[in-house]
Amino acid sequence: GLSTYENFIQTDAAINPGNSGGALVDADGRLVGINTAIYSQSGGSLGIGFAIPADTARQVMEGLVRDGRVARGWIGVEPQELTPEFVESFKLPVREGVLVTGVLADGPAGQGGMRPGDVVVAVAGKPVASTRQLLNAVAGLKPGEPAAVKVQRGTQALELQLVVGLRPTRQVSR
Repeated sequence: GLSTYENFIQTDAAINPGNSGGALVDADGRLVGINTAIYSQSGGSLGIGFAIPADTARQVMEGLVRDGRVARGWIGVEPQELTPEFVESFKLPVREGVLVTGVLADGPAGQGGMRPGDVVVAVAGKPVASTRQLLNAVAGLKPGEPAAVKVQRGTQALELQLVVGLRPTRQVSR
């Protein structure tokens, strides 16, 4: 949704209750990720495991050491993969990007002029071709700083200037 940030590696390594936080390593012993969760119908280690990628874990560690917290960028959009059918239907001149299906009116993207139907093609000079790339690019932006976001709006290519927001924390109901 509008504030969800998830970046996991799927693994078939057994993740038993109590060993979340352990290293996920490759055959050469290099750190690939940090074991986090398992989806299992039985509640045991048989299922699909998930790990936080090592580069994401490093970013979190560095943010905690530097600032005492993790501050991820946020622009307040609902992204969706751009399909060939959408490109054809709207006769877009771009083939890669991320379709914006929703914009939070008082969020950074809304205040910067982004609209539903826009196709994001680059964030801060980095091309984006998938929802995951968009979310990672935005999360890496510094909250409170300006950022250029290139979008395709129909036949018009635009560069919007946004002031990046701080990703809202997820509220856990108890």
